Amino acid sequence: MNVSYYQLAVESNICVLNNLSHLLDKAVAYCAERKIEERVLLEARLFPDMFPFKRQVQLVSDMTKGCAARLTGQEPPAFEDKENTFPELQERIARTIAYLKTVKAESFANAETREILLPRRDKPMRGDLFLMRHSLPNIYFHITTAYNILRHNGVPVGKADFLGAL
Repeated sequence: MNVSYYQLAVESNICVLNNLSHLLDKAVAYCAERKIEERVLLEARLFPDMFPFKRQVQLVSDMTKGCAARLTGQEPPAFEDKENTFPELQERIARTIAYLKTVKAESFANAETREILLPRRDKPMRGDLFLMRHSLPNIYFHITTAYNILRHNGVPVGKADFLGAL
């Protein structure tokens, strides 16, 4: 069985985003149950020099749309990083999923050899390296960090919440 670039860059990333949305739901419920101001979790970090939870969510959004767009030779849509509430982050996730659903499988033709130049890089990389060594590791790094911030702050999330329905 072969796995396509479309499956990796679109279908699996939609699952990642749906799981992230579920984590946000758990965080909102936890704040309500414990009478904690939501901004406490939104601004929470694992360490002072790391991005806060809300930025981790924004980066998962950026990385997933950037992955699909660049592998198909497009510029990713720009979303302003202005979300400061859980509903605003949920809306961003929904917009990201909506964008990914517009990307067609056939647009990934030759994705593995496409030359991709990222902002702040002076050398392009091939599409296969971009996907496997840049995009997917970054996506999973940021969703894992978001998960860990919630877990560290007592939100009752576990592996099943991170992985979602299989």
